[in-house]
Parts: sequence; C-alpha cells; structure tokens
Amino acid sequence: MPIYDYQCSSCGHKAEVMRKVSAASVEACPQCAKETFSKQLSAPSFQLTGSGWYATDFKGGASKSAKPADSAASESASESSAAPAACATGCACH
Repeated sequence: MPIYDYQCSSCGHKAEVMRKVSAASVEACPQCAKETFSKQLSAPSFQLTGSGWYATDFKGGASKSAKPADSAASESASESSAAPAACATGCACH
C-alpha cells in the first residue's frame, strides 16, 4: 500500500497516511477536524534492487577496456593506415 503525504491548510499539521490507491482521499484533519487536509505532491521513495536496473547495470556506462577485440584491432589498423607516407617509424606525430 502506498504512503501519501498530507497537510492541513488551516493548522499546518502534516502526516503520512497509508491508503489504498482505490480508497477515497482523507479530507478531515486529525488535528483540527477541519475539511482542509489535502494530499501533497511528493517524490516516491523506493529502491529497485537486483540486476537489470539503471543503478546496477547502466549507471557507470560502458568502460573503454570492455571493447571487443575486433573493434580494437580495426581501430589500430585504421590509425596506422591514416599515417602520411612521409612519416618514418617512431616519428613524433603519432
């Protein structure tokens, strides 16, 4: 069951109320008994655990060391083929 934040606009009383989603909203303030107790907009507070969630699988992004061997080999081949013909082995430009 979800927990909702409520606040009375008359006396300022705040409370967390556990209610079914299908239940009617609470309107009477338990402190002053006026009909000014309303649901507040609040952020959900739950944590998804296990694998397959952003925090466990995607938050850090792909590491550069995790490249497949084929892509690393093709990158080094393209870098060596991009060198100008006038460069000698061991030059400072690569």
